[in-house]
Amino acid sequence: MSNSNQAPGPRTPEPRTDGSYSAGVPTAASTDAGTAPARVGTVVWGLIVLALAALIIVAQLGIVTLNGTYVLIGLMIGAGAALVVGGLLSARKRDNEPTTGKS
Repeated sequence: MSNSNQAPGPRTPEPRTDGSYSAGVPTAASTDAGTAPARVGTVVWGLIVLALAALIIVAQLGIVTLNGTYVLIGLMIGAGAALVVGGLLSARKRDNEPTTGKS
């Protein structure tokens, strides 16, 4: 009896217009990742981590005594406000682009 469930063979490289070959996998040069703006959520979470690290350093140095509950409340309020404002600015920027009439 023969085995009909054979694994697919290796991919055959496809020729490109510049004479080189690719295996059909997009590379960093072929994608538009360089033109995408930074996401608001990524920036806000990065700022939260930096602020928390700075507060921990200040607390460990003994410069100031911090109440953990108040620090977390402040960070959450600041992060929420930053996410809302960033989302509104992003939506406003997106709405200013001309429409093509296509859906």
